Amino acid sequence: MQRKNNIIVALDFDSAAEAFDLVDQLGSAAQFYKVGLQLLTAEGPAVVRKLVSAGKGVFLDLKLHEIPNSVAGAVAAAGALGASMVTVHASGGSAVLRAATEAARPYPGLSVLALTVITSMQDEDLTEIGLTVSVPEQVTRLAKLAVAAGCHGVVASAQEARLLRALLPHHMLIVTPGTQLETDAKNDQARVTTPLQAIRWGASHLVVGRAVARSPNPSGAYAAIKAQVDEAVL
Repeated sequence: MQRKNNIIVALDFDSAAEAFDLVDQLGSAAQFYKVGLQLLTAEGPAVVRKLVSAGKGVFLDLKLHEIPNSVAGAVAAAGALGASMVTVHASGGSAVLRAATEAARPYPGLSVLALTVITSMQDEDLTEIGLTVSVPEQVTRLAKLAVAAGCHGVVASAQEARLLRALLPHHMLIVTPGTQLETDAKNDQARVTTPLQAIRWGASHLVVGRAVARSPNPSGAYAAIKAQVDEAVL
């Protein structure tokens, strides 16, 4: 696993001003950022353009779950913006995933990631929505759909990364949200791990949010995460 650009800092803010304040604090140390629904809804695609123009990689976390034609249009728009990654719900099915990968084809710098089971969910949450399987079983099922549809990678918690790394082709990305330092407070993500564990269990990329953004010393928190990543890949 390459060390460069595998830590993705989530810009989960209400305004571009807050987001770019963090980008400025982290400076050249951080090269990859997540723009999700919160910031994109508040500020629009200009945020992505500004990050791309500054030479940053952008993980555009749209969590697309629509009919194939609509998903294809959104993926193409993400590619035109210069995003490096875009997410599509694997639970939309094979037709949706294939439409996404086809739409990304003209943009060789864009990876389509199939979102398996969001990190706030546990087994009982799947039961609530009518799925009589465990989280690992559902993640495996959806990851196999992603492989068959030609997706570039998947999004899953690090707790499933070891299972997926043994299952997926070597080149496929495994992007893991829910990465926290040992000192971080608990939050709404249920399936969380440390950066060291995530990398050792097979993650290719980590998404870190509050561990950096809400830290009184974001640069120090980012450096601590990077130190764990570097240790894991030695």
